[in-house]
Amino acid sequence: MLYHVRMDVRVPHELDPARFEALKAEEKARAQALQREGKWRHLWRIAGQYANVSVFDVADHDELHAILSTLPLFPFMEIAVTPLARHPSAIG
Repeated sequence: MLYHVRMDVRVPHELDPARFEALKAEEKARAQALQREGKWRHLWRIAGQYANVSVFDVADHDELHAILSTLPLFPFMEIAVTPLARHPSAIG
């Protein structure tokens, strides 16, 4: 199944800057691994915000939840998920 996922990151101001840098590095590594596996199909930054829109290709809602909850920045994210279905007018 395909899912459109918007992730808005809200990092607390009191988070230690060194810890935040470490979390960002872990997040990047995890995102890249999921992309190589074909689970995280598209990743787009939203200009001017600490947010992204992504497309995931996973078996079901449970797999998506399991993946999202493993992201190092997950505790600081507001996430909106929209399941996608093929549009009858799509040619690709």
